[in-house]
Amino acid sequence: MIYLDNAATSYPKPQAVYDAMDDFLRNRAGNPGRSGHGLAVAAQSVIDDGRRQLAALFNAPDPRRIVFALNATDAINIALKGLLRAGDHVVATSMEHNAVVRPLTRLQREGVEVTWVQCDGTGLLDPADVARAITPQTRLVLVNHASNVCGTIQPIAEVARVAAARGVLFVVDAAQTAGCLPINVQALEVDVLAFPGHKSLFGPPGTGGLYVGTRANIGSFREGGTGSASESPEHPLELPERLEAGTLNSAGIAGLAAGVAFIREAGTEAIRAHEERLGELLWSGLSDIPGLRLYGPTATTARTSVVSFTLEAWEPTEIGAILDSSFGIAVRPGLHCAPLAHRTLGTMPQGTVRMSCGYFTTEADIEAAVAAVRQIARATV
Repeated sequence: MIYLDNAATSYPKPQAVYDAMDDFLRNRAGNPGRSGHGLAVAAQSVIDDGRRQLAALFNAPDPRRIVFALNATDAINIALKGLLRAGDHVVATSMEHNAVVRPLTRLQREGVEVTWVQCDGTGLLDPADVARAITPQTRLVLVNHASNVCGTIQPIAEVARVAAARGVLFVVDAAQTAGCLPINVQALEVDVLAFPGHKSLFGPPGTGGLYVGTRANIGSFREGGTGSASESPEHPLELPERLEAGTLNSAGIAGLAAGVAFIREAGTEAIRAHEERLGELLWSGLSDIPGLRLYGPTATTARTSVVSFTLEAWEPTEIGAILDSSFGIAVRPGLHCAPLAHRTLGTMPQGTVRMSCGYFTTEADIEAAVAAVRQIARATV
């Protein structure tokens, strides 16, 4: 199989990820923070290492400001529902994933006002439009760092400056960029960063989290046992316990820590360069196929390795099925849980065919994918 669905979840994982999870379950599988015996202490060391690895990757000032969650969607829910109250105003963009759209839609019913700033036809946001949308009631600005539909990378440094100048929180959805683009939360003045573990961080499903900056006082989303202050009926206020309750996905975090260690050794810049080169090969290879239309910025540096297209006379779901059954190529057709983005790009209601490269994708994979789409296109003549 040629796997070109890394925007959904990365595959394969580095060998170290498989080894770390196997080692944890066999040799360290106590309950972290709950007991003083050797297995519990070993499990806690894995959790602590995961926080340190992620803090180093994102240049967070304190590993305790890394909070573990189920995934990026869970992390975004924790942030939004822990920060926003009736009467608050939020500025978000027309390229947001349903992980943002649906929580904000619910919060709108509870009295939160939302302004959706329109991006251009390539999915690009103008920071000046964000500045114009901010009001005295604005609590936070939320931006998808890169589109899961067409790979458009947003100018988050410029948006961060706008938010800081107006004294509002800046929240970044890094679902498509954590691990494959350099992210320095201190230099970028990011108040909250939501990230999945299972995509470009190479961790397993069921992992992800938040970086929580000093200005972001997120209220607890859930309460329960933390292994600390057990005598109190009140949930701890300190991070990370404030936003974590119950037993963590320790085996998953072991794999995530190994994935992040792999990234730090390989270098985010090297990963970005590899995926950028493959993305350019894919874009250029598809661009001269008759009847095929590409979406997003043409410049390789302006997008991730995600490439979305439509083909005249074909439904995206038909192309995805043929690529899978006849060519052994895994892609993602449809709306990609981002209908707002597809309205921005003009691809509603059918969506697109999305191909997304990863660190383990090869040039041969790209050549085979382009050849397969070309063969499908010829079948329409």
